Amino acid sequence: MDTEKATGRGGWKQDPAGVQSNILAVAMSEFADNGLSGARIDEIAAKTRTSKRMIYYYFGDKEGLYRRVLEEAYRKVREGERKLDLDHLPPVEALTRLVEFTFDHHSRNPDFIRLVMIENIHHGAYLERSDLIGRLNAGAIEKLETICRRGREAGLFRDDVEPLELHWQISALSFFNVSNRATFSRIFGGRLYGSEGQETMRRHVVELILRFMLKDKMS
Repeated sequence: MDTEKATGRGGWKQDPAGVQSNILAVAMSEFADNGLSGARIDEIAAKTRTSKRMIYYYFGDKEGLYRRVLEEAYRKVREGERKLDLDHLPPVEALTRLVEFTFDHHSRNPDFIRLVMIENIHHGAYLERSDLIGRLNAGAIEKLETICRRGREAGLFRDDVEPLELHWQISALSFFNVSNRATFSRIFGGRLYGSEGQETMRRHVVELILRFMLKDKMS
């Protein structure tokens, strides 16, 4: 039965990379919805184009699959940042683009936010086991270091803010917008989460970060 499923749903032997990508996409949704303890390999396998046996073949066990899902989630956000090609933009525009991207990415990828929340419940234990995630996120700080350096050299940015702190500020504003959406909207209403409200929030988050960084504050 497993063999028929593996070959009948696209053929893992012919497209192993595609099958692994399919497994990771399904598993991300399952882990985001149910957490590490609540997700079931049987449920993940039933929604993929391969078999439970092949999930174990590629990822070892459920914890191995969860770790790979985390790695893929971080890889995608860092890849999106890389594609912005910020080194060719003036520093203020580069910082603006990065903040906009972060706000948009988090808003459009609530599963990513839920995965990060789940990993915090586990005190970052699985993230710590991944050398890849460490390398990926070091690149994010290096990108901000370059933007900050160029901004300081141009006399635009204050010199007492570390890139790591700036990353924290950008992440915090963009993350809360998604992580607390359910509770915030039920307590205070959903006005901020409509299209107009989100566009306003996005613009104001950019303004907050620029006002924080610029020597000559925006008028």
